[in-house]
Amino acid sequence: MGCFFSKRRKAEKESQPEDEEVQPKQYSWDQREKVDLKDYMFSGLKDVTVGRLPGKVAGQQFLIQDCENCNIYIFDHSATVTIDDCTNCVIFLGPVKGSVFFRNCRDCKCALACQQFRVRDCRKLEVFLCCATQPIIESSTNIKFSCFQWYYPELAFQFKDAGLSIFNNTWSSIHDFTPVSGERNWSLLPEDAVVQDHVPLPTTEELKAVRISTEASRSIVPVSRGQRQKSSDESCLVVLFAGDYTIANARKLIDEVDLKDYMFSGLKDVTVGRLPGKVAGQQFLIQDCENCNIYIFDHSATVTIDDCTNCVIFLGPVKGSVFFRNCRD
Repeated sequence: MGCFFSKRRKAEKESQPEDEEVQPKQYSWDQREKVDLKDYMFSGLKDVTVGRLPGKVAGQQFLIQDCENCNIYIFDHSATVTIDDCTNCVIFLGPVKGSVFFRNCRDCKCALACQQFRVRDCRKLEVFLCCATQPIIESSTNIKFSCFQWYYPELAFQFKDAGLSIFNNTWSSIHDFTPVSGERNWSLLPEDAVVQDHVPLPTTEELKAVRISTEASRSIVPVSRGQRQKSSDESCLVVLFAGDYTIANARKLIDEVDLKDYMFSGLKDVTVGRLPGKVAGQQFLIQDCENCNIYIFDHSATVTIDDCTNCVIFLGPVKGSVFFRNCRD
């Protein structure tokens, strides 16, 4: 017995023109946009300021190598970043989905956020870090760490694109693969270290278009003390249930707590103050106080005093300005 359709299919096959070219099958990897590696690397540069604006890296791998006396800014998220053989450079990296790996670098100052952070054969690095896992150093000396603090409008979305949480930051839990007996290859920067003093803002017209702030109060990543000695034995557990507004509620709570530590407002007939270590170089505000004795026994960034009457005020050293407005007696 035969099949009725078999002859028909055979006839259709025989009726195709002999000179018709068979198109090769297209695979997904054949249809990918071609990548120019030069767009995703800085190599052999000296004494220049360079960078990539938001949207220009878009999750690709990036390489920085053989650069000297350069300021390098990557204002976008990336897959991984490798930094080799760089000397005396300032480096900012937007959120990195995978690893950031420094090799054979020295005298560099950096601010970055990543899933994994590793340093090998390096010396004299200063790193303002947000890292989801334990940072690792190996065969390296004089590596200093502080908490990442940076803001620009696109940064929050870049954290999301990179799959990083702004609340998961183990920046100070360093693991040294090659410890030296009696010595420490890493340390923490002073708590009052100002990120802009170490990683200055870009000066080129193109990169200045990014609206950057390095104020701790505006940082996308909440600034934490890490393993520094606590100024108080008091502690508190806060539980936030998952929902559409969890992140927004957490940020609001953090902002309110931070502000209360660095202000006196609406007080009357009281004596108040801050002990050494309680202000630690932050901005401070005193407002709407009457008949009060106020003592700030610590250094601060700036102090603003508004609408105060008949008050005694002592301020420790202020790095910037002290501004009195509408005060008397």
